[in-house]
Amino acid sequence: MTTLTTTPLAPLLDRLFSEADATQPAMSAFVSDLSSEERARLMRSKTDYLDLYGRLKDLPLPVSRETGALLYMLARGARARSIVEFGTSFGISTLHLAAALRDNGGGRLITSEFEPSKIARARDNLTAGGLIDLVEIREGDALQTLSFDLPETIDLLLLDGAKALYPDVLSLVESRLKPGAFIVADNADYCPDYLKRVRAPSGGYMSTAFGEDVELSMRLA
Repeated sequence: MTTLTTTPLAPLLDRLFSEADATQPAMSAFVSDLSSEERARLMRSKTDYLDLYGRLKDLPLPVSRETGALLYMLARGARARSIVEFGTSFGISTLHLAAALRDNGGGRLITSEFEPSKIARARDNLTAGGLIDLVEIREGDALQTLSFDLPETIDLLLLDGAKALYPDVLSLVESRLKPGAFIVADNADYCPDYLKRVRAPSGGYMSTAFGEDVELSMRLA
């Protein structure tokens, strides 16, 4: 029995994933209104992402169920006590990571989100899941909120915010990633610079594509 598979978290996650599935028509309609070129430009822009994600503020944009399970297993397997997350949204990925911390005996999860309405939803979900005590939600630009008061060592980093900022967020926390720390980057294909960095033979990482939309990396030194 784990925190992830028992009450109150298991039924909460089932509901949140079902609600996320119900928003797919709205997401599909939004995407269909953009050309492929415009969508790629917005996803890769370091300036226009605020407008893009502001227009998506009512959508959960969650990790998949499979990625959620992966996050829990990685954090448990690494016996993680310190986790950093870029992009809280409604807190679905946060719940998986915090559940792992609970089952590891405790710890600290720092997560950053710039949209206030999403922070309110995430806080409610974490409270309902009985995990709010393990999580610190920082509101604002992650390049600011994740630039101070981080744990001395970080066991796992989740990148699931504006894709163009992945290299910058990684730079903020890189010196604190312990050898063997995992980095999970959702939809990393939208940031070629990030992929080039973590896949470079001399970059200090071992990295591989995992499934259709995740880049899984491990810090080597």
